[in-house]
Amino acid sequence: MAVITDEFMRERLQKAKEYCVVILKAGPRKNEPGIEKLIWEHGRRNFALRELGKLSIVCPIRDESDVSGVGIFNVNVDEVRKIMDEDPAVKEGIFVYEVHPCRSFPGDSLAK
Repeated sequence: MAVITDEFMRERLQKAKEYCVVILKAGPRKNEPGIEKLIWEHGRRNFALRELGKLSIVCPIRDESDVSGVGIFNVNVDEVRKIMDEDPAVKEGIFVYEVHPCRSFPGDSLAK
């Protein structure tokens, strides 16, 4: 493991940037029949938000929990709430969400 000095940490921490984490959870209508089209449109919207540079990382979750996904947005909390409130699957009660401001480091990415 690399040796990380205090100076290294201070330098990196100064470069940290504000982001928002969205935790998407199952809503009251998550298991109703016929919701596949709305979930597909939710996914299409996520791709569009990624292309705009607003949604940096999208992680669908497919386990037995109530968590349906996690996203990291590159915009402020107010804009994230506006984006999520207009999501077709959120509007229909298929998903609900939490928004949490956070900090991370520009250039971080998922491993290839």
